[in-house]
Order: sequence, then structure tokens, then C-alpha cells
Amino acid sequence: MRDVNADSRSMPKTRTPGSASVLNRVAVPAGILAAVAGAFAYVGMVDPNQPGHYPVCPLYRLTGLYCPGCGGLRSAHEFIHGDFLAALQDNAIAVVGYLAFMVVWTVWVVRAARGRPVRIELGRFQLWSLGALVLVFTVVRNLPFGGWLHP
Repeated sequence: MRDVNADSRSMPKTRTPGSASVLNRVAVPAGILAAVAGAFAYVGMVDPNQPGHYPVCPLYRLTGLYCPGCGGLRSAHEFIHGDFLAALQDNAIAVVGYLAFMVVWTVWVVRAARGRPVRIELGRFQLWSLGALVLVFTVVRNLPFGGWLHP
């Protein structure tokens, strides 16, 4: 008679993608959230409006023009403190980015917890549209009538 248990012990155990525990599957999204939360906590504690804490934007320093990121730290600081209108004025596109991150991260966690892959595939049209939006935002905030977009 053959010992079935002896054969199963000698065979290597293989793990299927769905056999990982939920904690293992959400470890990466949790790590990303911890890093982002840490960065936001630091910006929330160290006010970017006070000089000397953060470097000045090199483009602004050299040319006086606002880049798409100018005002992003002030926007994050205001967002953390619940002043959403000030956050929008400091950098509206950054606020949209914060909200988009929250949505994408939530979808990522839910899909990872269920053992499903997360695929965010942006086509050419979406990428060009996103680039055009950032370009228009940058140009308008540097024109005289775009003063409401200045940080």
C-alpha cells in the first residue's frame, strides 16, 4: 500500500495568486498610503507660507512664471486644514490630483483585497487630454486674466 501523505509531503507546494491573504494583497497599497499620509502630515505641520522651510520653485525664481506645480505645497497645507477654497486657489489642478488619488487608491485596495488585478490603462487620447489640460492650466494661470489661478 502506498502512503498518500508521504507523497503529498514530498511534492513542492505551489501558491496560486488567489491564495495570498488579504493582508498580503493590500500591503503595497497600504505602504503607498502610509508614505502619502506621512508627506501630507509633514506639509500639514510645516507651513509652506512661512519662508525657509521649502525651496522656491526654480522656474518661478528664474522667470517669474508659475509652473503647474507652483502652489502645490500651499494647496496641500490648506487641503489638510480643511480650507478647500484656499487649496483650490493655491493650485486647483493639485486638488483634482488629490481627489483622483483617493479614488484610484480606493479602487486599488478593493480590487487587491478581492484578489483581482488592477489595471489603469490610459490611451493616447486620455494622455494627450491630460497633457493639454495641464498646459492650458499653466498658460492661463500666467496670463493677466488668470490671476485667480495664481498661488
